[in-house]
Amino acid sequence: MSDAPLKLVILDRDGVINADSDNYIRSVEEWVPLPGSIEAIAQLSKAGYLIAVATNQSGLARGYFDEIALANMHNLMCELVEAAGGRIDVICYCPHAPDENCNCRKPKLGLLEQISGTLELSVQGAWLVGDHEKDVQMAVAGGCKPLLVRTGKGAVEANKLSAHLRAQVQIVDDLAAATSFILAQDDSNK
Repeated sequence: MSDAPLKLVILDRDGVINADSDNYIRSVEEWVPLPGSIEAIAQLSKAGYLIAVATNQSGLARGYFDEIALANMHNLMCELVEAAGGRIDVICYCPHAPDENCNCRKPKLGLLEQISGTLELSVQGAWLVGDHEKDVQMAVAGGCKPLLVRTGKGAVEANKLSAHLRAQVQIVDDLAAATSFILAQDDSNK
């Protein structure tokens, strides 16, 4: 085991990496990266961070899209990041509807457990970037360091955070700002 700090960033997808929609992102044609997000992921990857994506995708259970459409969206996301010089190491998603009471729907810890198992490392101390209170709750419960972006639902969600959660999260404008914050923290810990 190394004493070096964990270099893992866990990203929510919709509203953080790509534009979100209340009608769900249903196809690769609807999957549109937010400005600067692909470059930000590549920058983290080039700096030596493992990149994981953890996303609730209840549109599967609702029948809005199928596994093939979701795979096409994720393939495009990975291809764009690779074209920018980076890589996404693992993508974990919850396919269940909110009422299915699964263990993998945020804010429960199943997605973090999947990431940990796939990468064969603890996620404790990893950065977790999201745009929703559920992302912050999962980060705190899982021992991760939460960052909330104002993109997606983040601007509204920031105002809904309890004082307890607000004290534990750094709020930034977007994924590019989150990346700058993470890299600055990394530099200050050297």
